[in-house]
Amino acid sequence: MTGEAVALELRPAKLPSRALAVLLDLVVTVVVYAVVTVVLVMSTASLDEAAQVALSIASFLLVLVGGPIAVETLSHGRSLGKLAFGLRVVRDDGGPIRFRHALVRGAIGVVEILLTFGVVACIASLVSARGRRLGDVFAGTLVVRERIPTGRTAFVPPPPPWLAGRFAGLDLSAVPDGLWLAVRQYLTRMPQLDPQVSLGMAQRLAADLAARTGASVPPDLPAAAFLAAVLHERQSREARRAFGTTGPTAPAAGPGAPASYQPPVAAAARPQSPAPPVQSQDWARQPQAPVMPPAASPRDEPPAGRPTTGFAPPA
Repeated sequence: MTGEAVALELRPAKLPSRALAVLLDLVVTVVVYAVVTVVLVMSTASLDEAAQVALSIASFLLVLVGGPIAVETLSHGRSLGKLAFGLRVVRDDGGPIRFRHALVRGAIGVVEILLTFGVVACIASLVSARGRRLGDVFAGTLVVRERIPTGRTAFVPPPPPWLAGRFAGLDLSAVPDGLWLAVRQYLTRMPQLDPQVSLGMAQRLAADLAARTGASVPPDLPAAAFLAAVLHERQSREARRAFGTTGPTAPAAGPGAPASYQPPVAAAARPQSPAPPVQSQDWARQPQAPVMPPAASPRDEPPAGRPTTGFAPPA
């Protein structure tokens, strides 16, 4: 939760990915330290033993301690290992870290990573709910995942064309986002379900949606078709709000509009023709008799000035 009361969704990194990132950073740091040590030994062979010890301590602090601190500060929490595994160090509020955060993490990391061979850091990460080690706890930081795999978005089947605009008068403000997500997930997975299971889920979702909107499910519609039509109406309203098509005529599609979006045309300017029955494979899986389009009536015809087609559901 940020200072402006905005909740951020940060996915903490797991212990295996963090361990691999730290191991890669340690390998690079040790190689650099070995090269620096060899150069110092060759260049300070003529000095006395006390000077050589002082230079070795200074090189240890500069390379093994100061190096990671400088890298995390300049890269805003992305070291070489974290960059390779898609990790990043951020503050508890999600902001980028600064020098003091990197300094505290690096100083405590000498004890819990270098001196104890990472045992203390592993135990602290396992005990912590968000996988934080002691350096993260004292510095107020968190290691999160930046690269999150995203699954393929499933296609939501559109309702039959003769249902467009039938539910234009519904009040959808009381429907929570969780119910919209459940309806969308059901419609995308409907062909994969058993017909009886699909029918039961559609009826439960339709009843819940009807209770939220204050309208009953029409008896001449399958429950799945009702869900698709109401979801299509919500997407149409969001499209009109997003693209500003609130008047009777819509502007031409600009370069910023998606390819699947077609600006609606006024109903008066479009020639009226009877809509043919649509045989859809998606609705054929519903264990009900196929529903023919109802006869044209004043309550089914879209009001004047309202578009007869809406926003095509995105893939």
